[in-house]
Amino acid sequence: MRGRVLSFEEKDTWIHRLCGVTKLIFFLLWSITAMLTYDTRVLAVMLAVSLVIYAMSRTEWRQVGAVFKFVMFFLMVNLIAIFFFSPDQGTKIYGTDTPLVHLFGRYTLNREQLFYELNVMLKYLTIIPSVFMFIVTTNPSEFAASLARIGISYKIGYSLAIALRYIPDVQDDFRKIRNAEEARGIEMSKKASLSSRIRNMAAIIFPLIFSSMDRIDVISNAMELRGFTKHKKRTWYMARPLVRADYAVILASILFTVAALAVTFADGNRFWNPFT
Repeated sequence: MRGRVLSFEEKDTWIHRLCGVTKLIFFLLWSITAMLTYDTRVLAVMLAVSLVIYAMSRTEWRQVGAVFKFVMFFLMVNLIAIFFFSPDQGTKIYGTDTPLVHLFGRYTLNREQLFYELNVMLKYLTIIPSVFMFIVTTNPSEFAASLARIGISYKIGYSLAIALRYIPDVQDDFRKIRNAEEARGIEMSKKASLSSRIRNMAAIIFPLIFSSMDRIDVISNAMELRGFTKHKKRTWYMARPLVRADYAVILASILFTVAALAVTFADGNRFWNPFT
């Protein structure tokens, strides 16, 4: 398991002991709330709670570090793109214009734009820990069984379970292909320039896609030979019933979502405006 990221590891924490459905409900409610609100106060509270829960899950940096760096790079690119294509978006939303520094042409950095992009960044940073926590603390087989228990088709449950289970295998394939490319003299380390590394990394995509398609074909044939989907229902070895802790977390998630959205839309606008 060493070196793998975003892979499930069994640990003795109250988060690991929760049912997979409980964590899915929390993740969905948490994500919906973060997507709907632009209230900085709500997002700040959610970010703090996310970091606390993430720490309590005892997720190690080696499991999420590489993905986190990629997400942060994507976030920075997204924020720059927002400013480039719509430098006055914050002014339109908050109704005021407080210039800080003129850059060039029509691009003037103002407080409203910075505040808007701060909220966008908070939305990402609020969801990221919950995504990591859900993936690394949820047993794929138990998750599929839990979904079937609440009435979701076992075909859907199996699809999600396989997706979670094979994330580490796709990572292994990526690492093997990268090592093979480096053995051929293609530089992918920090010694090469950023543009060169991106171009060389792009060359890995097609072999990775083909290897993934081969794996899909093997899995599909194996499941078909075993009569998968022949019956409408099936039994589960990893089924786990909901206990009091699960009901408590589900109730707390629902109450928090309702409270957060009530605060967000209290004035009829999901944007909290500190400039008026």
